[in-house]
Amino acid sequence: MTLRRCWKLSGVVPRLLWNPAVFPAASVAGKRHSLSAFANTHSCYKRLLLRSWSSGAPSIEVSYDRLKQLLAGRKSVVIDVREPWELREYGFIPGSVNVPLGQVSAALQLGPEEFREKYGAELPQQTDNIVFSCLAGIRSKTALETAVSLGYKDVQHYPGGWQGWVENEKHN
Repeated sequence: MTLRRCWKLSGVVPRLLWNPAVFPAASVAGKRHSLSAFANTHSCYKRLLLRSWSSGAPSIEVSYDRLKQLLAGRKSVVIDVREPWELREYGFIPGSVNVPLGQVSAALQLGPEEFREKYGAELPQQTDNIVFSCLAGIRSKTALETAVSLGYKDVQHYPGGWQGWVENEKHN
């Protein structure tokens, strides 16, 4: 009986973790949540006690300075997911590879030779650090989600996009 009630929690936990409106006491700074109070009020859930985690997974967002470091050290593959005409019209981050957003899923599933032929760069491995960029940070986040769904482990995006890059380059 207790096991059955705890098993039902597995469907509830994700909703509680990501929706502080459902359980406002669980909200913790940094959009991370704790179920301590919930577990304390429901005895069968004490074993599933989840506390906030401060040293959890690395951030999915990369700052301008960090992106510059990654590019300088060639420690990351930067993929610009804008359309080719946007790169011609506005410019691009030096060292980035252009893979339009609509092609990201198919491109990351190509063989290494096909990827090199089509995009002029090496196909990132699933363990490589990949940083996605676009014009303003919207499409890059979508590309990040696509890469994660394909099994890529170390993916991030530059939320400033090309606009943030240009602004920062003016000041440096």
